[in-house]
Amino acid sequence: MAHTETDLSAVRRPIETANGLPNAHYTDASVFAEERQAVLFDNWAGLGVAADVPEIGDAVPVTFLGIPLLMVRDKDNHVRVFQNICRHRGMILVDAPRKIEGAIRCPYHSWCYSTDGRLVSTPHVGGPGQNTHEGIDRALLGLFEVRSYIWMDVVYINISGTAPAFEKANADLMQRWSEFDKPLFHGGAGSAFQLEVNCNWKLAVENYCESYHLPWVHPGLNSYSRLEDHYHIEEPRKFSGQGTVVYRQLKGEDGSVFPDFDGLSNKWDTAAEYITVYPNVLLGVHRDHTFAIVLVPEGPEKTVEHIHLYYAEPDTSEKLREKNTAQWKEVFAEDVFVVEGMQRGRHAVDFDGGRFSPAMDGPTHLFHDWVATQMQGHRERPLAAE
Repeated sequence: MAHTETDLSAVRRPIETANGLPNAHYTDASVFAEERQAVLFDNWAGLGVAADVPEIGDAVPVTFLGIPLLMVRDKDNHVRVFQNICRHRGMILVDAPRKIEGAIRCPYHSWCYSTDGRLVSTPHVGGPGQNTHEGIDRALLGLFEVRSYIWMDVVYINISGTAPAFEKANADLMQRWSEFDKPLFHGGAGSAFQLEVNCNWKLAVENYCESYHLPWVHPGLNSYSRLEDHYHIEEPRKFSGQGTVVYRQLKGEDGSVFPDFDGLSNKWDTAAEYITVYPNVLLGVHRDHTFAIVLVPEGPEKTVEHIHLYYAEPDTSEKLREKNTAQWKEVFAEDVFVVEGMQRGRHAVDFDGGRFSPAMDGPTHLFHDWVATQMQGHRERPLAAE
């Protein structure tokens, strides 16, 4: 594949004179491959949620940017992520979600692995009836484990293994939302849904970061949480997003509401915040529920948004949960025409990445600057392009 070198100097200028990322960062296969490594593999990217594997032995195969991965809840109740391949001949181990009752068995030659990744059985490896061989050291042939970390139930992975510890990389955000560092209860099957959008994953981030579009794209939401009720959240090179000082709790027909999270400060009586955990996780927190959106890129111009809703207690009203899911589905669906329209716009040869409103686009500009910084650092490392 021919490599497209993009000029990122204009992206990294102050917001008053900066341009957005060049078109190639949304349409070009070689730039997508470069970002795959520099932005998504070299940092802590969202893969899924721990609620995908709720019980011990649960295993879910996930393909992330072409890599076959396996999320497993091991016998010690820890969620682990492995490369979903047998160390023998590279066969896919698990091809559909299932419960691991004993071991993870390769369907090809029946090599077996424990849920913590150890190779525990190699039938006939030394010949018929001989299950060991001096040339096969099981201790060295466990599954390839991918570095992972769980925060707010999102399973983050660092494919390259080179990122700083998650707690260090995201220390400021974890401190900002420390009040939500408590059990979150997934609302169940009805509180998870997906949106397939024909756009580059970054456009979903850019749109989520800002409130500028609310009056026109989300008139229902804007009717009570107005543009002027919102504020920017800007932490250069770390995270960005927006908040509102007006949050209205959802009510049932009988006036019931979801229970609040325990121990929240008064700020959260009326506030809500929506932040992007760079690169690809969108989080929202409210006094009575949170949500996580994991953006999974399927190519330069296609993204699947995996949306999950969480509550303060495990047994909340099913009818109210259904109403909340429907409300958020409507809000997120309202954004689809915008991100898909911007994607089509990236094929206009004269578009220069666009400009930013210095007053309204700060959070989005910070995301562009962060992506450009990751790309520049990758390009400056020896042999980075090889």
